[in-house]
Amino acid sequence: MSVSTGTVLGTARIGKRTKDLTKRLEPGDIAVIDHEDIDRVAAEALVERAPAAVVNAARSTSGRYPNAGPQILVDHGIVLVDDCGDELFANVADGALLTIAEGTVRAGASTAATGIRQSPESIAMAIEESRENLSEQLELFARNTLEYMLREKDLLLDGVGAPEVRTALDGRPVLIVVRGYHYKEDLATLRPFLRENRPVVIGVDGGADAVLEAGWDPDMIIGDMDSVSDRALASGAELVVHAYRDGRAPGLERLRELGLQDRSVVFPAAGTSEDIAMLLADEKGASVIVAVGTHGTLEEFLDKGRAGMSSTFLTRLRVGSKLVDAKGVSRLYRQRISTPQLVLLAVAGLLALAVAMWATPGGQATFQLLGARWDDALSWFTSLFATRPATGT
Repeated sequence: MSVSTGTVLGTARIGKRTKDLTKRLEPGDIAVIDHEDIDRVAAEALVERAPAAVVNAARSTSGRYPNAGPQILVDHGIVLVDDCGDELFANVADGALLTIAEGTVRAGASTAATGIRQSPESIAMAIEESRENLSEQLELFARNTLEYMLREKDLLLDGVGAPEVRTALDGRPVLIVVRGYHYKEDLATLRPFLRENRPVVIGVDGGADAVLEAGWDPDMIIGDMDSVSDRALASGAELVVHAYRDGRAPGLERLRELGLQDRSVVFPAAGTSEDIAMLLADEKGASVIVAVGTHGTLEEFLDKGRAGMSSTFLTRLRVGSKLVDAKGVSRLYRQRISTPQLVLLAVAGLLALAVAMWATPGGQATFQLLGARWDDALSWFTSLFATRPATGT
């Protein structure tokens, strides 16, 4: 909470992984993170939890590319203190009461860290400067794309390496859900599609929790299993563990601890988990692949902050016309017809019908009959209130 102009007081909630921290944040807390180049998805997740401030050990905008996260936080009135350094985590304990004054973060009476308090003006300047580095990022992306294409040509061209799964995909529509841009709104908009087509629902890591939150059950969960809840893993879905190309699968250890290894298969592949979800659905004969929250634009690729995103670009080329990207579909239906507009439209339709009927002899006879009925009803109604003459005795 704000205790005075420019000063913020709140309880510290610490998490180097922003997506894990947001699960513990309460309104008014101070999020203590270590997240270079805060992306749009992370910023929107933080905004949803309504912290009083975000204190970042790293730089929220490194200058690598114009990321939207810091702007989103500040636009929602969340104080952002940047580039506080490693001493932030050494000096702040989870649950400690923090006071933020300008760029100084205090835990009790001692100074825990000092950073840069961002403003709309400083963020706009950083974004403008980072635009100059886009050409370098595009060159790096192109090199990574070529390297991935040469290394994974068998998987991209022939599907070699896709494991056998129990879930039947052949000839069926498949819905792939990733916790990405507008995934909640798009899932809500796709409810009629889910009801009518009953697709195979694949949650990619935390996307499985998004499916459960929307009121559906995932048929399959694909990923390295680091950001999906125990509840989702125990939902009965088939589990496909994304492993490194050499076969190492850290996610299997978690499944063993939960006793779920018997329901899992391993998929060794480079790239991202959403890539292998698309490749698996395509390889197993899905009739159409509807993707929610997946990455498809340059901003999203750069937001992900990893060279492997070039694989997503090539995977989309591999899947081809089967892929229907539902990202942003909710925006198409955001401007709905209001109730007054519907009433006006109905009145205009009735007037047009009345004019058309009046132009025909049958219509004129109908109006005359209705008029007579109306006069009879009006006369009966007025007679109820008419003064009756007094009767003598």
